[in-house]
Amino acid sequence: MPGRSDWAEAHLLAFNPSHKWDGLKGKVLIVAVGFSQRITNKNTRALAQIENLTLSQKIPTFIPMFKRLLLPLFILVTTAAAAQTFGGNPPSIKWQQVNTPVARVIFSQGMDSVAQRVAQTIARMNRMIQPTIGFKQRQVNIVLQNQTTISNAYVGLAPFRSEFYLTAGQNNFDVGSLPWPEQLAIHEFRHVQQYNNFNVGVSRGLSIIFGEGGQALANALSVPDWFFEGDAVYNETLVSKQGRGRLPFFFNGYRGLWAAGKDYSFMKLRNGSYLDYTPNHYPLGYMMVAYGREKYGNTFWKDVTHDAAAFSPFFYPLQGAIKKHAGVNYTEFRNAALTHFKTAFKADAKDDRPNAKSRHFIADQEYPAYINDSTLIYLKSTYTHIPQFIIKTGSGERAIAVQGITTDNYFSYRNGKVIYAGYRPDLRWGYRNYNELIVLDINTGKEHRITRKTKYFSPAFSADGKRIAAVQVAPSGRSELHMLSEDGKLLSVVPNNVGLFYTYPKFYGDDKLLSAVRNFTGEMSLALIDIKTGATKYLLPFSFEPIAFPQLQGDVVYFSKTSGLNDRLFAFDIGTNKLFEVKGIPQNAIGYYQPAISQSKLAWTSFTALGYRLSEVDRANVQLSNIGNSQVFTALPDMNISALRKDSAANILASVKPDSLPITKYSKLHGLFNFHSIFPSLDDPNYSLQLVGNNVLNTFQSQLTFNYNRDEGYKQIGYDAAYGAFFPYLIAGADYAFDRRGFYKGNSIYYNETSIHGGLQVPFNLSASKHSTALSVSTSLYYSTNNFQQPFRAMFKDSHYTYLSSTISFSNQGQQARQNINPHFAQNISVNYKTSISSVSATQLLTAGTFYFPGLSANHSFVVSGAYQHKGENRGIGYSNDFPFSHGYTAESLDDMNKFSASYHFPIAYPDAGFGNLLYLMRLRGNFFYDQTHARAANFFTDGSALKANFRTAGAALFFDTKWFNEASISFGVRYSHLLDRDIFGGSGHNRFELVLPVAIF
Repeated sequence: MPGRSDWAEAHLLAFNPSHKWDGLKGKVLIVAVGFSQRITNKNTRALAQIENLTLSQKIPTFIPMFKRLLLPLFILVTTAAAAQTFGGNPPSIKWQQVNTPVARVIFSQGMDSVAQRVAQTIARMNRMIQPTIGFKQRQVNIVLQNQTTISNAYVGLAPFRSEFYLTAGQNNFDVGSLPWPEQLAIHEFRHVQQYNNFNVGVSRGLSIIFGEGGQALANALSVPDWFFEGDAVYNETLVSKQGRGRLPFFFNGYRGLWAAGKDYSFMKLRNGSYLDYTPNHYPLGYMMVAYGREKYGNTFWKDVTHDAAAFSPFFYPLQGAIKKHAGVNYTEFRNAALTHFKTAFKADAKDDRPNAKSRHFIADQEYPAYINDSTLIYLKSTYTHIPQFIIKTGSGERAIAVQGITTDNYFSYRNGKVIYAGYRPDLRWGYRNYNELIVLDINTGKEHRITRKTKYFSPAFSADGKRIAAVQVAPSGRSELHMLSEDGKLLSVVPNNVGLFYTYPKFYGDDKLLSAVRNFTGEMSLALIDIKTGATKYLLPFSFEPIAFPQLQGDVVYFSKTSGLNDRLFAFDIGTNKLFEVKGIPQNAIGYYQPAISQSKLAWTSFTALGYRLSEVDRANVQLSNIGNSQVFTALPDMNISALRKDSAANILASVKPDSLPITKYSKLHGLFNFHSIFPSLDDPNYSLQLVGNNVLNTFQSQLTFNYNRDEGYKQIGYDAAYGAFFPYLIAGADYAFDRRGFYKGNSIYYNETSIHGGLQVPFNLSASKHSTALSVSTSLYYSTNNFQQPFRAMFKDSHYTYLSSTISFSNQGQQARQNINPHFAQNISVNYKTSISSVSATQLLTAGTFYFPGLSANHSFVVSGAYQHKGENRGIGYSNDFPFSHGYTAESLDDMNKFSASYHFPIAYPDAGFGNLLYLMRLRGNFFYDQTHARAANFFTDGSALKANFRTAGAALFFDTKWFNEASISFGVRYSHLLDRDIFGGSGHNRFELVLPVAIF
């Protein structure tokens, strides 16, 4: 009868080699929670960069052909999900709450007035707008995050909650100028009402079975994202005097397409393109929703979405519901909606560039600044290259440097130096990040950071370059103007006694600053501010028309301002207090933004379907047309949507009362488990159900799992949890498997296995400047016991063992342009070491690394990877096999294995085509690869001889980058592997075909 070590060795050799012995242990499911999240504003390059701060390349799991073809539609939901930040706030934050029947607003100390305003706005608005979406009510938790420089928010299911990122952005055209917490409240709470009322019919059935994740899945499949966001934008436009539905800038994307005569298919408008600019779903949704309200009444969408969420009809539910309630089919409805708004902007000038209709996206040219009368510097972004600072003289362009990761493309220039605010995350806390000032010398191309751990925006040099003015946004939301030395030292803080929000400050002489400002209601003006006293002189009447991008030339300030159906250029003479409209420039372009002035030139950018276009004229041709304030400051246009004026909820934001609501302490342990969803997982041979929970502050995640293994027939229950409120994550769990099966001398042997584990993990975010870098260090202690069932207890002793598993992982990547398959330079390295510490002796070392390099063309990528695994001679424990074996072979865990792999990736075509609003193909890409694994194993054969073998493969793969149901991005492919050596562990022949699929179900 074998002893304990012998039995452990019998495990290793007799069981299915694909079984992972420490399977789920220590691998807590950090769920991409909040899928189908509804987000205020996600259409910026900066946010795309920031959300990808760690290397997360397209490395799917490879699945044999026809295996797991049952991957269901559930996979579509999470592809659009933005994961919440786990454990993102330091434990020093003390949380409080304003608790109302409608919403619990959770906030850190010092944010009382903001929390009160959010809660009061929601309470005032709720009843007024319920009739247009439904009366179902469920309290939502709203967490106010004030440590971040990101301007955003979301509402999500699984779990049901919302987060407001409270730092407002600088671009007043982008989302508008309303006070940021109120803007978030009137937009995001509409999403709360949507989710509350879309839990009907089939959606309700899935929520009963699968919890909130089931509803999220059903809602994503039945109600398109354009409605979610369009309806929320309509609400912000209805209940305020502003809202994006009244801002010409919001419609620029479609205006650009119409001006160029681009008549894209609806599927292309919905899904986007790697070749052509397409607007996101926000303006499309607003146009559809606003037209529906205007044409068919305020309850039209309530009826349509109720039927759609209930899957009535089951196929194409929203399209069928529109036909039922509008009396026209979906195509007719959307064409009529777009035509309504196209007519409103019929005065826009046509794109005069040759072949504008057929040309693809060229580049964005932004924030021009004059070096001298004949030379400009600006930021250029294309789909093949990351943003670069460009110097242009005549028709010649010269790139001088790449811009770092930013939250805003804005930069300022003076005397050979560029200054901008670069994004930098906190080392550990995900909700805390910074904007640090970076200075670039255009002569050398070198840059250096001059501030640390600051929240600066829109920096500008003084005339002599010795001082810097920048907007600083405090965690309280208070806006300040900071005066800095050229090396970044704080000189003074300009007093802000009237609670203004500053944007784009500029020096006016030595003792004053000029800034576009917002007041406490969201109205805007231009202001002169005394640097020492903060005394403020307003140059223009306050209005809800956004103002941005002021530039001074002597006593004259040029700036962009909304006027009617366009954003135009104006000038104000500070000496004479006269306002002018800039004439003598091409008329009716789509917006006039970011003016730059030299002694003899005027430049600006306008929006086109081919990118932001830089235009330039001689100042001799520029005319300043004197206008009175009454001629230019008017109400914002409603784009012929009269329903905005007729609704009883119109402009209710102005009637929100400053009543005080009770404030109480919010416990960090409140609702700690909060199980919200059941996720099925089909990962043959394992079939499982996972009950998942997250608390509102997202500091505790837990998962209760039942798993069935088809190969062995065993059943397993387990619980895993992670707590992220401390500097290291605390990870723990336990598993119990019964009816495990092994083989000994040709007979099946059954036993039960119990295991527990606990450990620590510390994630470090080292990202800075132009690179996203992450380091994670973790270690976990595992204890397992094996208890044999009758009648095997008489043959074998029960066994137990304890081991440590420690991992270090590092990733680093540069920025990535839209068409780039991989970043040009990136590294991903991991080291895992397992060693027993009692009962038996066993060690295993696994290292792996992947390195990305540029290819022969901008969008090509050359990838080299390697791995090494070594097991100790005395293997008393069968550790899991995570070695990346050569493609095509049946994988086995052997004593020593090393692998080298090289692959070359390249785009093939950009079809931009689909069918039936079901499947849309954006790109075909391929790769050629070569893998070589060398393996050795002692005492492998029955005669005791060792195994030494090579496993070499050469092959190619074809990948399809697709969108499903006009929302979910999924990449899959087919891979051919030609085996250059014999597959000694299974299979026959040298040619293998595999289907490459993503493996996540939810």
